[in-house]
Amino acid sequence: MASEELGQLTDAIIAALKTVFDPEIPADIYELGLIYNVDIDDSRFVTIEMTLTAPACPVAGEMPTWVENAVSAVPGVAGAKVNMVFDPPWDQSRMSDEARVALDMW
Repeated sequence: MASEELGQLTDAIIAALKTVFDPEIPADIYELGLIYNVDIDDSRFVTIEMTLTAPACPVAGEMPTWVENAVSAVPGVAGAKVNMVFDPPWDQSRMSDEARVALDMW
């Protein structure tokens, strides 16, 4: 895949990730820093490493499917798989400035 095409696909995947929200937090999972890695292979299959704000998150069983569905819907993506990881553990330092503003956490 050409560099420009990969960049456009990556941007579209990030935009899709930004449509997924933890129902208890008014910021998307990308800006919260829950996405640790996005890998696009040569067949355009996307593997995502993500975490949760806490392992006992009430939507832990559902959120990976939300993410897979959002990313799979991006034109040009062959499919998506989420791998949940808890190392390193998530903490507030992973949040973007946008998330900090939304949550009033300065």
